Amino acid sequence: MSPTPSARRLRLGMPRRVFSQVLLMQVAIAAGVAVLATGLFLAPLSKQLDQEAMRRALAIAETTAQDPQIAEGVLTTPPTPDGPVQKEAERIRRTTHAEYIVVLDRHWLRWSHPTTSQIGQQVSTSPEDALNGHEVMEIDKGTLGRSARGKVPLYDAHHRIIGAVSVGIAYDSVRARLISAIPGLFAYAGGALAVGALAAWLISRRVQRQTRDLAFSDISALLAEREAMLHGIREGVVALDRGGRIRLFNDEARRLLGIGDEAVGQTPDEALGAGRTTDVLAGRVTGTDLLTVRGQRVLVANRMPTDDGGAVATLRDRTELEQLGRELDSTRGLIDALRAQDHEHANRMHTLLGLLELEMYDDAVEFVGEVVGDHRVTAEQVTEKIQDPLLAALLVGKATVAAERGVALWVSERTRLPDRLIDPRGLVTVVGNLVDNALDAVAGTLHARVEVELRTEGRTVVLRVRDTGPGIPAEQRELIFTDGWSTKKPPAHGKRGIGLSLVRRLAERQGGTARVDAADGGGAEFTVVLPEALTDPELEPAVLKESAEPAALTGEEAR
Repeated sequence: MSPTPSARRLRLGMPRRVFSQVLLMQVAIAAGVAVLATGLFLAPLSKQLDQEAMRRALAIAETTAQDPQIAEGVLTTPPTPDGPVQKEAERIRRTTHAEYIVVLDRHWLRWSHPTTSQIGQQVSTSPEDALNGHEVMEIDKGTLGRSARGKVPLYDAHHRIIGAVSVGIAYDSVRARLISAIPGLFAYAGGALAVGALAAWLISRRVQRQTRDLAFSDISALLAEREAMLHGIREGVVALDRGGRIRLFNDEARRLLGIGDEAVGQTPDEALGAGRTTDVLAGRVTGTDLLTVRGQRVLVANRMPTDDGGAVATLRDRTELEQLGRELDSTRGLIDALRAQDHEHANRMHTLLGLLELEMYDDAVEFVGEVVGDHRVTAEQVTEKIQDPLLAALLVGKATVAAERGVALWVSERTRLPDRLIDPRGLVTVVGNLVDNALDAVAGTLHARVEVELRTEGRTVVLRVRDTGPGIPAEQRELIFTDGWSTKKPPAHGKRGIGLSLVRRLAERQGGTARVDAADGGGAEFTVVLPEALTDPELEPAVLKESAEPAALTGEEAR
């Protein structure tokens, strides 16, 4: 049988709750301040009372010394208990409530004293300073105990020092005044402590509401969990304070936005620069699942305000999904093109079968040669002008898709591009996006045509894509490069408004430009300039010579 668990022992120590700890510390601080203030006040008060008693004793001594009966009695009568000096001194003592008034001559003999037996005897403390003409204030101990004293010289009618006057104020009366002041001081200190305790309670209650009555250990655990969550999730998180400054961000946000620790305390405009991403984080663009581009990354951003006036923004990397969606669109286009070619191939096979059945063998051979020659000439023309295999394959595939959509895709006669690209995939993205947009713009129109021109100027690549579509209004020619802006319906895999933004970002990343103008004869003409896009410092003379010879990918014979 297991032993019965012992009762929990009462543990003394700091309470766990933030509210209780803050209250306890503030009350302790208030009590300590009250005690310290009382002590600091009592110390100068005691000194002040001593000074006041000594000044009072000195004033009585000066008054007594100025009495002519005192000086005359010292000069003309002996020191006796019933002499004129004793009577006058006692009268003044009773009037002023002094402890004693002692009149003495230059031989230190007393002429007056509250205890008559002391008259005619020498004083117990030295009166040399007073006999030398100096005023003395002190607290000393004599025959009557500790007292606050004042001593002054005694002058005759000819202003000669004939003795001294010493007056004492009982020190017990000074101490009694100090002790009588202590209850009042404690009352004030207690009142201040009560007000401080009330203020501490109010502040602690506010802290309790703000911390939701958590313990410090709970807050520490929450902070640790927050750090783990922030740096563990695969979404970027950016927190902003009520002033719109970045308060914190996690590792994923650091990667997606390309910012460092210096961004903490800065506004999004200062940390990121102008752009749609900055506008989304700053709250100037509102909505849910907002598309934005940062560098080469396509991001989906959401911004949620917080109770303290700040906000928290989340960022998801959508680059790979966007690329997969575009590849899916391209694959669907190729499937449609292959389906159209399958029908065309069936028609050609039926034609060939009919020629053979009619025994028109020469016509059959000529027909097959024309069909095969069309495809060979098209591929050869592309590879002759564009030596980069990725771009060549892209344009051959786009030509097939364009033909299926009833659009003539032409490669300009001025096109010449060697196989020396530094970033061929980036140029494939640029060309693919521009050609897709051009095909969408002219599809379904009369005499639809898209022309692509790729040429080099030194190490610079210049790309132009012209179409015969409706064109771009002048007021929208900069707006179309904005993240998320599009006039088209979104595709099945997501949202539009990314392609042209990526084109400009890729161009600007290489120090180039991307713009759109009106094409000759109507439509739009996109121009992208990519400096330092080739690895060779100079183009070969043979390539330069070939670039002057005109040629076409798709002429009338290709159609």
